Formats: sequence, C-alpha cells, structure tokens
Amino acid sequence: MREPSDAGAPPGADRPAPAFVAVPETWKGRATNRCQWLLAAAGAGCLALGVALAAGAVWTGGVTAALMAVVGCVAAGLLVLFGTLAFVHVELTVDRHALEVRCGHMGVPRRRIPLGQVVSAEFDPGVTPRAWGGWGCRWRPGKGTAVVVRRGEGVVLTLGDGRTLTVTVDDAETAARVIRHRLHLLGRAAPPTRP
Repeated sequence: MREPSDAGAPPGADRPAPAFVAVPETWKGRATNRCQWLLAAAGAGCLALGVALAAGAVWTGGVTAALMAVVGCVAAGLLVLFGTLAFVHVELTVDRHALEVRCGHMGVPRRRIPLGQVVSAEFDPGVTPRAWGGWGCRWRPGKGTAVVVRRGEGVVLTLGDGRTLTVTVDDAETAARVIRHRLHLLGRAAPPTRP
C-alpha cells in the first residue's frame, strides 16, 4: 500500500540538507599571465645582444665602454628574463595544515603559511596590478603584501599578526571557501555558508 505524500512539498524536502559542501583534501588553484612571456622575450633579446657585443666587439672605442655595454646588456637581460619568468603564473595550494603560494616554473618565490596563522579568507573580485604598483610580489603600506600576476579575482588572507596577503588565483571564491572551511575545522572561524 502506498503512503500518502505531500503534493505541495518540493522533491527531497524530507531529506536533511548537508551541513557543508564537499571540500577536497588538497585544493590547488592557479593564475597565469601570458603577457609576461613578451617581457621575457625582450629580456632574452637584451641578453643575446650582450653576448653578441662580447663575441664580436671590435673594442676600438675603448675597453671600458665596450665592457660597460656588454655587462649592461647581459645584466638587464638576466634581470628582465628571470624577473618576468618568476611571475608568469602563481599557484595556491591549500591542505589540512597550511597554504602555500608558489610563483613561476621553479616555484620561487615561495611562501608557506600554517593555517593556525590565518584568521580569515575573503574573495576579492577586482585585484589589479595598478592598485599594487605592478606585477609580482608587492608590498604597500596600509594594504599588506600581494602576489599579483594578472588583474581579476583573488583571495585576501588576514593573518594573526594583522597583516594581509592577497593572491590572484582563478576560482578565488572557492579558494576562500575552502580556507574558511579548514579554519572552521580548526575552530578558528564561523561555519562556511552554503553557495
């Protein structure tokens, strides 16, 4: 015999709602800036010019002038090349114990922050290099520290010492939600809201 059902109730109304959205054991997010490759190419060009000057210089204008030109081109090329390749992308990893920010293909600079040092995590939909003074690792008085590789969404962390860290990362809203969930499990934050 069929049980009578409530025709006005939505399907699944008798089932309790889950307390939290499933959170992965390790969450990884990344942001990339392909424009940095153009700057890296310019750095490589400067480096090649310095090598070409050193290899084929006639040194008629004086050793000091030629040496300064070679050293200047090589130094500028290396600085631009490695400075831009370090910030082609940024990767944020969140696990049960800490979060880690790694830059570039070599993962340097790198920063690991234990979750015990994080007070809160907020989503910021409009992080811009202009607000931070350009791409890369930045520090601004009154604003804190940032790792900015492109404009767009990011996650803003407030640390226990009052400092902030802003990281541009794709799907930053999920990153903030995962971090808040981890903080809640540690007893350091209110329960995360459902999306």
